[in-house]
Parts: sequence; C-alpha cells; structure tokens
Amino acid sequence: LKQEPIPGDASGGRGYDRGGLPEYLANPQSGAPDATALVAPGVVVDDFVKVGLLLPLSGPHAPVGQALLNAAQLAVFDIADERFSLIVRDTAGTPEGAGAAARAARDAGAELNIGPLFSTTVESVAAEADRSGAAVVTFSNNREVAGQNIFVMGIGPNSQVARIVDFASARGLRRFAVLAPESAYGNSIVEALQAAVARNEAELSRVIFYQPGAGDLTPEVRSLADYDRRRNALLSQRKALESRADEAAKLALQRLKDKETLGAPEFDAVLLPAGGEQLLSVASLLAYYEVDPREVRFLGTALWDDHRLGTEPALQGGWFPTPPPELWRAFAQRYEETFSETPPRVASLAYDAVALAAVLARRAAESTSRVAYSTEVLTQPSGFAGVDGIFRFLSSGESQRGLAVVEMQRDEFKVLDSAPQTFEALTF
Repeated sequence: LKQEPIPGDASGGRGYDRGGLPEYLANPQSGAPDATALVAPGVVVDDFVKVGLLLPLSGPHAPVGQALLNAAQLAVFDIADERFSLIVRDTAGTPEGAGAAARAARDAGAELNIGPLFSTTVESVAAEADRSGAAVVTFSNNREVAGQNIFVMGIGPNSQVARIVDFASARGLRRFAVLAPESAYGNSIVEALQAAVARNEAELSRVIFYQPGAGDLTPEVRSLADYDRRRNALLSQRKALESRADEAAKLALQRLKDKETLGAPEFDAVLLPAGGEQLLSVASLLAYYEVDPREVRFLGTALWDDHRLGTEPALQGGWFPTPPPELWRAFAQRYEETFSETPPRVASLAYDAVALAAVLARRAAESTSRVAYSTEVLTQPSGFAGVDGIFRFLSSGESQRGLAVVEMQRDEFKVLDSAPQTFEALTF
C-alpha cells in the first residue's frame, strides 16, 4: 500500500504475538531487512491494534501458510507502527483448526481477522468472529463465502472475466465461447462471462462444461470445436466436387486436400479458465480439432500467470488479465532477497491484506482515534492500492480489482493494456 517504509530498527517496538510458534529462521541477503527481527515478540499492551492472522502453518499446506506469513511480516516491517500487533494462529488447513484459531485470536483481542486461506474453512472463522463483531478478510476468491462481515481478498472471477471481455470486445471480438469446469468456480466464470458479454452487446455462442479432475477432455473439446459438423461439411463438399469433372472442381479439391474441416467455429474468442497441465492439454486439443489460434483468440484468467505455459504454441498470442506485473516483480524480488526463496503467487494477498490493516491503524493513530475495521471503512469507494494493484471491497463482501491485460508469448508476458490507477474507468 502507498506508504513510506518506517525508519529505524526492524523490530521498532512492534507487537508480535506468535502464540508459541517457533521463531522464523532465515538467511536474509545483504541490504534486506533482518527477517528474524520482523518476528521479534513484543509486549502486547492494551492500546495495541490487534489483528489476527489465521494461516495453515501445519499440515500439508504449511509451506503456503509459511509463505503467507513471510509476506505478512514484510508488510509489518514496511507499514506498521509500534501500536500494531499481529496475532498469528495456525488453522492446520482444516475447518476445526480454523475455528480454534479464530477463537484464540478472538480471546487475544483481535479486532480484525485476516485469513483463512481456504473457502472451506471460512465458515468456522466467521462463526467465531461474529461473537466479537470482528470482520474477516479471507484470502479465498470464492464469492459464495462473502457477506455478513466476510470480505473476499482473492482475485475473483468477476473482475477477471469482465476485464478480459471488455478488452477483447473493444478490439472487435464479438462471439465468445467458454470451456469451464462443472463446479462452483466454473459456474461463477460462466455467469461473469454472460454478464460481460451482455454489457458489451456481444454474443455467447457456446458453453461447454467438463467434470473437474477429468484426465481426458477430448469429448468436450471436440464438442466445443463443433468438429463433427465441420468435418461432415468438408466430406460432403469433397463428395460434391468429386462428382464433377470441370477444372474449377479440381482446383477446389486441391485447396481442400490438407483440410480436416470446413468452415470456422461459431466463435472468434474462447475463454479457458484453467491452468497448468490441464490448460496445456486443452490448448493442444483445440488446435488438433481445427480451432486455429490465428483465427480464434484464446482468452484466459489469472491462472495463466505462469511463464512455462508460453512453450505451448497454441497459447502464444493468447490474452489474460493479471495484477500489474511490474509490481509483482518488485515484490517477488524483495521477498527472495529477504527469505531466500521464490514466493508463491498468492503471497501478495497476505502482504496487501496486512498492509491494509496497518494503514488503517496508522490513519486512526494520526487522528488520535481508535481504529475501526468497520464495513464503512473497509468498503470506502476509493479503495486501496497494493502489490496486486488497486482493489476495493463491495458491500456484498466481494472485491473489485484493477487488472492489466497481457499477451502470452514464448518467453515473456507482453502488457497490452496497463492496470487502471483508479476505479473511475471501470465499468463492472
């Protein structure tokens, strides 16, 4: 968030209640803040602003939880003053563990809860937070858990789909298709696409769902490409031409010699909300079933934010929305210098959430008032600016984001449209 780093020693008198967790061990690089000082325990006094940080620090997701904690520590170093106390509690990545962590944070006086990571654990945290009236800012991007003082920090489908469809429509693409998982996430993607297409007065031509976790999506991709109809059209055309003996028919047959289908798909853009190996498989299958990426623009979501995907020829030239890449690069570099490891992409959410809490606490201190993490404060229309660009919470608990649009290239991402600096330009 837009604040100057706090001068002086990294410990700076900051209250840091780790609840018995082991001290963080690091080998920070020269010029980076002392990572061990970031977690030096302070004395929690009554006038401290206490914010709970609920993370999976044990169990199978502990590495991600530790990365989120690392990022939160950087935010404390950069933003917080001596009144700010971060209460770290382990959720173990389970609903039961999340409930226990939320109770412990509540008993310690947390006025705001940041976390948990998974939507499946939010309900347990919300039930405990309700008893104290403390708001919850979760890292989940599942809008189904938003509302009733629960704010979703993750970059949700609405912002992503709206951004990429608005951009594509402005560049003349009018007919859209989507291949989505048959799940809550997939339904959210399709609903967002329907709304964005309608707002741009475009057309949603084809919607194909697949079962999550399916290893082979050949039937679904074949259906999306309308391959059988187009293949039959080619065979019928060849048969008709072969029945003729004129020179024009011979030339036409020659032109069809290397084709597998006749006619283009019924869309000029296809949204593929997947990532990793599944996206690579789908992209190559689309090309195999005659969906030419030179004629149909492949569109993605933030799941495409992986440079390794650029090795797939069918994805090269595809467009997808993402937080400002230059801000992420700066954050990732600083994280690596401090903690000697590469951060997972989700780490920026922890930095921004903790920085937001610290900024609001400092503003309250400057006005000699007690910080209030109320709905009115958290949903201020001007929003906030962090590592992932501008964001703001809506009264529904969902978040709205200002994203960039980038093009997938083999070795890099090319920014086609920079992320907005204010919310005035957003139409969704």
